[in-house]
Amino acid sequence: MPNNIDEKEQTHTLILMPSGRHGDIKHDTTVLEAARQLGVEIESICGGRQTCEKCRVIVEEGHFDKHGITSSEDHLSARTPKEIELLEKLGTPEQRLSCNSHILGDVLITVPEGSRAQKQLIRKTATERTIEIDPVVRQVYVEVDVAELGEHRGDWGRLQDALAKQWDLNNLKIDLRTLRKLQETLRKKDWAVTATVWNDREVIDVQPGYQEGMYGLAVDVGSTTVATYLCDLRTGELLATESMMNPQVSFGEDLMSRVSFAMTRPDGLDKMHEAIIDAINKLAARAARAAGIRSRQIHEITLAGNTTMVHILLGINPIELGGAPFALANRDAMDIKAHELGLRLHPGAYAHILPSQAGHVGADNVGVLIAEQPYLQDKIILTVDVGTNAEIVLSSKDWMYSASSPTGPAFEGGQISAGMRAAPGAIERVRIDPDSKRARFRVIGEERWSNEWKLGADAPLEEQPKHLAAGICGSGIIEVIAELFLAGLLTPDGRFNSNVESVFMQWDQEKRQGAYILATEEQTSSGKRLLVTQDDVRNIQLAKAALYAGAKLLMMRAGVDSVDQVILAGAFGSYIDPKHASILGLIPDCDLEKVHAVGNAAGDGARIVLLNQEKRAEAQQISSRVRYIETAVDEDFQNEFVKAIHIPHKSDPYPHLEGILPKTTAPPPRRKRRHRRSRKP
Repeated sequence: MPNNIDEKEQTHTLILMPSGRHGDIKHDTTVLEAARQLGVEIESICGGRQTCEKCRVIVEEGHFDKHGITSSEDHLSARTPKEIELLEKLGTPEQRLSCNSHILGDVLITVPEGSRAQKQLIRKTATERTIEIDPVVRQVYVEVDVAELGEHRGDWGRLQDALAKQWDLNNLKIDLRTLRKLQETLRKKDWAVTATVWNDREVIDVQPGYQEGMYGLAVDVGSTTVATYLCDLRTGELLATESMMNPQVSFGEDLMSRVSFAMTRPDGLDKMHEAIIDAINKLAARAARAAGIRSRQIHEITLAGNTTMVHILLGINPIELGGAPFALANRDAMDIKAHELGLRLHPGAYAHILPSQAGHVGADNVGVLIAEQPYLQDKIILTVDVGTNAEIVLSSKDWMYSASSPTGPAFEGGQISAGMRAAPGAIERVRIDPDSKRARFRVIGEERWSNEWKLGADAPLEEQPKHLAAGICGSGIIEVIAELFLAGLLTPDGRFNSNVESVFMQWDQEKRQGAYILATEEQTSSGKRLLVTQDDVRNIQLAKAALYAGAKLLMMRAGVDSVDQVILAGAFGSYIDPKHASILGLIPDCDLEKVHAVGNAAGDGARIVLLNQEKRAEAQQISSRVRYIETAVDEDFQNEFVKAIHIPHKSDPYPHLEGILPKTTAPPPRRKRRHRRSRKP
């Protein structure tokens, strides 16, 4: 057995199938981390804590001549009792959890389809908006005095004087990297230059002669996805949009998991910081390439994100956000040199981070407010950014209240037995026939509903679906639970109704739990039934109750009992059907025609402040105006949470769903058990 020093230096061959990726991996690296190093993404929602069940892999045994290795499960670390228990419960005892399997020797591993992190369909497109163009960056053409013998101002002094005289720009400073090339630049075109000035304070670029071209990048750093918008700062034109999954997802699906990752790993913060910076650099390069420019021509970047994302982006440990009093490092807007963060943009570019509101309502929510401006409306408006951490604002013209609700990852496929992100093959729409109880559904990547599919070897190839059902994403799980309730298969307390007989229900008599067959074996890519389990229903109930309770708490603090309009923001919010969201009790009762999805409003807010400097001051002002309500320590929140677990709610009425909800939404009465007195012998 090699000693500890040798082990640290030792490497082993890892081969991943079916991708064929292979490489030398350091001794004792987990399969999950090793796969990531080789560019193979394995689904891991819990961040390696052996709870999400998603990262299962298969170890292939034997000698593989093609690869020149002998693979064995003995070449991985031993199974822990927790892993054994979980895999036996899932009925896959022969598999391994990649997060718990450390590589100790050469090994060939198959990543089954259900464990592969498919390329997510990112739904964060920019919305068409009217924006007054007044960016903080501008370009000016100046003619500078020629240097003469005996005149000692210095070339920067000459440029300063020219900018003051010709453009009334005074008290400027110059970026060091720009100063280094100034003398050469001034002499290229006979002392005529184009200066790029940031915020009328600093010269960040000098180019010879007359030049045009100022570009900015707006970024929404979401917990799950990152979206970027490349704009022409002179015209405001949106030149390119690029998006990708936030690579931090592999370290933890929800915010608390990432806070925990930073707390428990010495290198946790560095890994997550480097991951998000690398992601933004890649997106910036892709956007620039699509627009026909270089990322070095991007003169400014604006960033919106929740408080945890902003802390990690800045390299600040988010540990204080993990518990009361949930203190921020800084609430106000910030302007930082982009290169200090590791962003590969123009050498003099600045990064503007939008202000936050409080512990768990961040810059992304301020971006939503800037984009939608509910604070200018006479109506009572509830704005909800639905995600792993729902951010809620209740507002009118005279007041604003905000809160954060810990909904968790269930709405995005986490904690759901067949859950997955919005990728091809994910069920996103569901309808259940109230009589037959049969479901028809639509998957991403296939326009037809499942009842229109032609299946089997005899079906013409062109009539077969492009994608079979691989799982169910957030919008699909909301719809299926609402539809199960409408069809009478779920009672208001969320239990499967044992009084309803259906071939699409299966029952575990030992646990006394039901499950609904959403897709049959021939309709799925795995060849196995796709079920909606009692635990799935419960997890969605808990998530929706948290969101509703947060909204209700704000209504109580504002002294209102109804809302005039509901705005659903965010990529996920855009695909929620208002009717099903109301049936489930995700949002308070409202006229369904007044429930609107507005897309990625946080990204739109970042784009607005990129193109209009006055909106930055407005963002700072409204972030201070909002009264934040801390749900985590509020007794009313807990009370409202319990009542909101029922579908749609235990006591709050839904008059706008009259004629849609079942006639009775009360849970079935329970028979009182009579206690018999024991007779004396």
